[in-house]
Amino acid sequence: MKILVMGVGAMGSVYAALLADAGHEVWAVDTWADQIAAINSKGLRLEGASGDRTVTSIHATTNIAKVGRCDLCLIATKASGVGPAAQAAAPVIGPDALVLTIQNGLGSGERIMQYIAPQNVMLGVADGFGASIKVPGRAHHNAMKLIRIGELNGGITPRLKNIEQIWQKAGFDARAFENIDQLIWEKFLCNVTFSAPCTVFNETVGTLMKTPDHWAIALGAMQEAHSIARVKDIHLGFDDPVAYVTKFGSGMPDARPSMLLDHIAGRKSELDAINGIVPVIGRQVGIPTPFNDTLTAVLRQREGSFVQSKPAARGV
Repeated sequence: MKILVMGVGAMGSVYAALLADAGHEVWAVDTWADQIAAINSKGLRLEGASGDRTVTSIHATTNIAKVGRCDLCLIATKASGVGPAAQAAAPVIGPDALVLTIQNGLGSGERIMQYIAPQNVMLGVADGFGASIKVPGRAHHNAMKLIRIGELNGGITPRLKNIEQIWQKAGFDARAFENIDQLIWEKFLCNVTFSAPCTVFNETVGTLMKTPDHWAIALGAMQEAHSIARVKDIHLGFDDPVAYVTKFGSGMPDARPSMLLDHIAGRKSELDAINGIVPVIGRQVGIPTPFNDTLTAVLRQREGSFVQSKPAARGV
């Protein structure tokens, strides 16, 4: 299969390396010239949970016109880059090609559908990879946890099962789900709980949870998002959201959310797709969101001084 990976930062590098190593024709497209040059000159080095390897078969370029038609396009940019990536990829997406984006936060499907037909779109959620770029051409990931994938409009289809098998044969724990929207919202509640609060207070997940005042703010932000999910009639697989996010956080006490890692490095984060989107949707459905309003305002002020540089870590 000919696979285009739009964005070979941290997670995109994991996808590209393992899929290419499994024998697929992989094209990596990114605006980060140093990363593209390193992949072309020395191959893509991947270290961590899946083993250490250098993959030299990846075709890397900053010019998508060199790619030609692909069978599968993976959009692995940060949330803010999903729309521009879809627009750039549109010319190489044939009528039967699939576009899969694996993102934190909400709104990725809508951004893609501005440029690509809905019937070509799939959505995914990744858990617990903790990926980062060490230097151009060298990526690391701490774990190989679950990748959930699903059709934009739900259901289990033959093409969805085929994509599931492609990921599994490349070494991923990937599973197809009938209702990907539910899983996106479940992960979203966890992201809202930990991303902005850990970043505002510069704390690990475990430290946040052990600091009563900070944890109360985190849970307040989550409960706003949960109230929105209830109003929107989103089916969730649990009755107690506090217990759900507490269990999630307890499993990774030393983790620093990718939003915090971005701010430590002076990079803009995925704020607008996570805590920043809660007030937007809240206004639409009539739910007040004072916790997320405040967290977002603080972090937007900080990000105003950042200069966007190389792709960020991706993980929690």
